[in-house]
Amino acid sequence: EFDNGQSSHDFSAAHTRKSVERSLKRLETDFLDLVLVHSDGNDLAILNDTEVYQTLAELKREGKIRGFGFSGKTVEGGLLALRDGDCAMVTYNLDEQGEKPVVDYAAAHGKGILVKKALASGHACLTPGTDPVQASFQLLFEHPGVASAIVGTINPLHLAHNVATAAAVICRQA
Repeated sequence: EFDNGQSSHDFSAAHTRKSVERSLKRLETDFLDLVLVHSDGNDLAILNDTEVYQTLAELKREGKIRGFGFSGKTVEGGLLALRDGDCAMVTYNLDEQGEKPVVDYAAAHGKGILVKKALASGHACLTPGTDPVQASFQLLFEHPGVASAIVGTINPLHLAHNVATAAAVICRQA
């Protein structure tokens, strides 16, 4: 939640429901495809001690959302989130693979993974002559647990290169 430029976290049932209802109204739709809970760093406390996941499960049963998941900071949080949710957002790239157990669990249990920082924020350490985008996409999309990657861009040409590279990697693996 952002208010006057300040970020705050409220994982209560009332706030979770209010947030989803507000999004439905703003988007002028009857349902949301996916709702993610963004952790403040206390993954296990959020999932174990608040009502956010139970409320999202209720909203899913009511048909207001189709799926829900968790963008956490820890392997333990990611695994717990996938047990009861539909997906997890994890950091997984050439430089950071500590959350790979979450990706593996998702693949084994038919859950979704959204990868954040897919290109290591542009800081992938590679040997000279290696295309960092291609190498990154090969790592990501060779894993059956990865459903999607969030990739930043700086201009339309950069975006076109990233899309073409992803398409080439995915086609080679198909």
